[in-house]
Formats: sequence, C-alpha cells, structure tokens
Amino acid sequence: MSQPAIAKPRIAVIGLGSMGFGMATSLRRAGFEVTGCDVSVDAVGRFVSEGGKGARTPAEAASGADIVVSVVVNASQTETILFGQHGAAETLAKDAVFISSATMDPDVARRLAQQLEATGRLYLDAPISGGAQRAAQGELTILASGSPAAFARARPALDAMAAKLYELGDAAGQGAAFKMINQLLAGVHIAAASEAIAFAARQGLDIRKVYEVITASAGNSWMFENRMPHVLDGDYAPRSAVEIFVKDLGIIQDMARNAKFPVPVAAAALQMFLMTAAAGMGRDDDASVARIYARVTGTKLPGEPK
Repeated sequence: MSQPAIAKPRIAVIGLGSMGFGMATSLRRAGFEVTGCDVSVDAVGRFVSEGGKGARTPAEAASGADIVVSVVVNASQTETILFGQHGAAETLAKDAVFISSATMDPDVARRLAQQLEATGRLYLDAPISGGAQRAAQGELTILASGSPAAFARARPALDAMAAKLYELGDAAGQGAAFKMINQLLAGVHIAAASEAIAFAARQGLDIRKVYEVITASAGNSWMFENRMPHVLDGDYAPRSAVEIFVKDLGIIQDMARNAKFPVPVAAAALQMFLMTAAAGMGRDDDASVARIYARVTGTKLPGEPK
C-alpha cells in the first residue's frame, strides 16, 4: 500500500523587495504555497498577480505558515516584523520556524533568537548573499546558524532558495558574524575599485581598456568585475544602494569598537560611502563611490556632468 504524500510546508515571505520577491518566486516555482507580505501594496499585488497569496500584516502572513522568511533591511525592521503591532510572533505556530535574512550585529541576532525561542518558536539566523538575480533563480548563498530543530524545520525552504547553504553553528549569531566579515570585504573592495577606476580616468586612460586589463590581472576582485561596468555605462540605478554599506560598515565599526579590534581599512571605506550618501547618492548604486572621487577631483566619468 502506498504511503500518503507528505504535505509541503506553507511558507510566508515578509519583505518583497528585490531580494524577497525573488526568493518568494523561487519558493513558488519549487511548488510551495507562498504568502507574500510587504509595506508596499504594489509589491504584494504584483506577487498575487503572479500566482502567490497576499497578506496585509506579518501576523496575517504568519498565520498558518510553517516557515516564515523575513527579508528586510536591518535588525530594527526584523524586530518590528516579529514583535511589533500585528507582528508575526502573535500568530506563529509553536512548531514553526522564523528565518531571519537581514544583515545585523550578531549580538542583536542572538537577542532576537532568545526572545522568540522563549515563546517556544524556532529561529534561524540566515543572512543571504548573491543579489536579486540569484534570489530569483533560487541560487543564493545562505550563511545560517541555529538549533538542529530550526534547521530541520527550515530545510525545505533553504533547499529551494540556496545554491550554497553553509551551516555555521547551533546558535543564532554565527551566521550574522560570517555575513559581517563578508560585508567588510565587499565594502572595502567596492571603495577600492571605485578609487582605482576614477584614478585611471584622471590619468587619461581608456577605462574600458582598464577594466579589460584588470579583470585579467592579479588586482581584480569580484566587486571590481561586478560593479565597475556600472561606472563604464554611467548607470547608477540601484542594484545595491550606497546606504546598505553605510549601514553594514557602520555595524562593523560598532563590532570592532566593542572588541577593541582595529579596522582602519574598513573605516576608510565607510567614510567614502558616507561622503557619497551625503552628496545625495545614498539611494543610488553603490558604485556611485566612483562618482565622489570624480567630483572631488574634477575627473570626467561616463554619464557624469562636466
């Protein structure tokens, strides 16, 4: 006699920005029933028009869900989604898991996990990396830590969203700490790449040829290769905004100060992102750091005013 089919878990995705929408879409494509929730009515409407379900509040989204995936910007928003008015913790089932994908200070991740776990629910600290395109393809890198029970409950969603899943410890905070090391390097590499391409332009070099040479040389980095085409095309539509690195490099400074650990290179990169944001480009693509170098030095870059 055949065994009855095991029902797929119901999933809620809270936060339907560029990353969250892609993650929700990849979960639907994997055959899950997915409810989307966002402060933007238009984002929810778009998800519903593509076959998903919609919810007005985190509490509504979490009701009946086995897995809640939170894809918001920071710790404050994550806390509001969980414990604010109409928060997910009001309705989350005792055996459900909350997957937190926001980049945040590891100490805050530990605190949020303790608060939720004290109510009998499960919490998985699971920051993400890979960008919107990989999110939509279900090919993210997920840096996760949490209890074995949280991993077991979250596994179906993790498998559908990730090409690489790193299991980094049995308690929240480890995933967040790994993500912050990644963000330190990512921010420094963007700032360094922006400095190099603007300096090359100031030298009168053909920066498209500079890009070709550097990407085939030892000075290349993933961020140089990925971000500098935005500078070459003068296209600063935000794939990842300047303000993200103002936040993340700021968290690194806080962590380093608390640990009494010097991070002078990351500090210098933070100042360049702050300068770019202060010049009105905070919501633009993070390759806009190159524009600050160009404007300060009177250097011409593609698409920029003379």
